[in-house]
Amino acid sequence: MTKQILIADSSELVRRGLKAILKSSPIDCDLVDIDSNSTLINSLKKNSNSILVIDYTSSGFSLDDIVRIKSKYKNLFIVAITPYINANTIVQAIRAGVESHIKKECSANEIIESIQETIKGNKFYCSDIVLQMKNESVDINNVEFNSLSFDEATLTERELQIIQFIAEGYTNSQIAAVLYISNHTVNTHRKNIMKKLNVNNTVGIVMYAVKTELVSPNQFSFNSQS
Repeated sequence: MTKQILIADSSELVRRGLKAILKSSPIDCDLVDIDSNSTLINSLKKNSNSILVIDYTSSGFSLDDIVRIKSKYKNLFIVAITPYINANTIVQAIRAGVESHIKKECSANEIIESIQETIKGNKFYCSDIVLQMKNESVDINNVEFNSLSFDEATLTERELQIIQFIAEGYTNSQIAAVLYISNHTVNTHRKNIMKKLNVNNTVGIVMYAVKTELVSPNQFSFNSQS
């Protein structure tokens, strides 16, 4: 059965390179070129039973979007292909819903193998990432999708309100305008929220909103955070 593979990257050179590799592989697939988050959402609306190959560090894409997408499109499997990033970001990506993770420096064979294994329902990490995680004392086998715990978090009504706005894709300036407060106040609330949730980026906030059902996937605007 032909599988749809979405190749999402802001670089045309990278997209063309990945398409060339996959066209010469034994994988029976339809390749879809994705150059922006809006193009990605439109493609998923047509067919969410796909494999998404994405560089979430490239312009126009983010881990926040992966959290939202993964919550709405349950049949989607994600292979992340990124440049070098630290172990903590890789952990956040796995928790956000990335099944497999490799580096752009990987060989064509590893790229093909990562997609083949993901199609089978398996996880795949390239040898460089496995070594990197080991060197940074992270056990990649103990990292699970949506595994963050927020049981001890005590949030104010205003903080919960701001979390909802963040999860729905609002920027700091947009939140400030809606709530009639300053950007500085919003940023202070955001810092306090991250401290209480024990997370270090917006991904963790979005994951909290999804996990505690503060928002539903249908509310997500899929706008990029600023």
